[in-house]
Amino acid sequence: MPSFSKSAMVLLFASPLVAALIAVGCSDDTQGGNTTGSGASGSGASGGMGGTGGIGGSTGGAGGIGGSTGGAGGTGNIPDAGPDGWVGPDGGFVMASCVNQVYQCGDTIDNDGDGLIDWQDPECLGPCDNSETGLGVSIPGGAGAACITDCFWDSNSGTGNDECYWNHQCDPLSVAPDYNPEWWNGTKCKYNAAANTPGTNLSCDELLNNQPETCKQICPSLTPNGCDCFGCCVIYKEGVKHGPVWLGTEDGQGNFGCDLANIDDPKKCAPCTQVKGACYNDCGTCELCIGKDTLPPECFPPPPDGGSGSGGSGGMGGTDAGNPPPPEQCPDGIQPCGLPGQEPCDFGFYCLTGCCIEQPK
Repeated sequence: MPSFSKSAMVLLFASPLVAALIAVGCSDDTQGGNTTGSGASGSGASGGMGGTGGIGGSTGGAGGIGGSTGGAGGTGNIPDAGPDGWVGPDGGFVMASCVNQVYQCGDTIDNDGDGLIDWQDPECLGPCDNSETGLGVSIPGGAGAACITDCFWDSNSGTGNDECYWNHQCDPLSVAPDYNPEWWNGTKCKYNAAANTPGTNLSCDELLNNQPETCKQICPSLTPNGCDCFGCCVIYKEGVKHGPVWLGTEDGQGNFGCDLANIDDPKKCAPCTQVKGACYNDCGTCELCIGKDTLPPECFPPPPDGGSGSGGSGGMGGTDAGNPPPPEQCPDGIQPCGLPGQEPCDFGFYCLTGCCIEQPK
């Protein structure tokens, strides 16, 4: 995910957030019980890495014995807290707004009844997302005019305020028989490399590889890892990579159809070509993205005193206490979030695919 300045975020009169937000694991004790991860003794010249914390539990297992003490175990996830609203004065979540508007993904309510609130819900794309069911943002204006789309992650469908331009007539996948990604519009969005895009004189090739400066200042910082600015995203489900698919896929009746359950159905989540020039956030090995809520072991630096010994393993969980987060998780200067044991985002920020971004004003 690229770095960005707070001054750039102030330009977001209608940002999206995305948020692909990262679902944190659940335990049988949904209120954050006191289960402690177990840790076996390590062997070797130096103690090994401590166990990771149990989900919903307290501290994970202690490090291995056999020389220096291994790192301490990680702290378990507390389901009743999160980067878009850690426990506030009333003991609950704090609302997150999108340009002074509160939508479902920032309202502190489990709107779809799946036990996950706001940023925790894998189908919540930020405080500018008005639905906790499905991957469409469900904001007024929908996906915009046929074939034409702008910054998918802000709170409106017009290009006048962000100068982000994309035309699905420029998508090489929009050919017979499927005409993806807007299959329901048939030949209306048929591929045409010389297509004219309303609002700009840029050609298809120029739009694919570049965007106006205003767009580059506003939209990339709101775009989840694995996505371009126009809602074409790589999605993970049960550790398997899918897509890219267009999250704005409709069912033919004006309703968003893409969700995690139907990620392989091209009529629900249509294939798309990602705009990778100047409006794209890759999902690196050590970055979280939509549906990807864990990182491989190689992403975590070993503890300073770790040697040949191996520490005990705690319960399921995230980062070890005292160990730094993966250096690739967020750009320098941006606070990581979303993994058990990581600090909450400051007030006014929202946890978007593992990094704290400023809520749009």
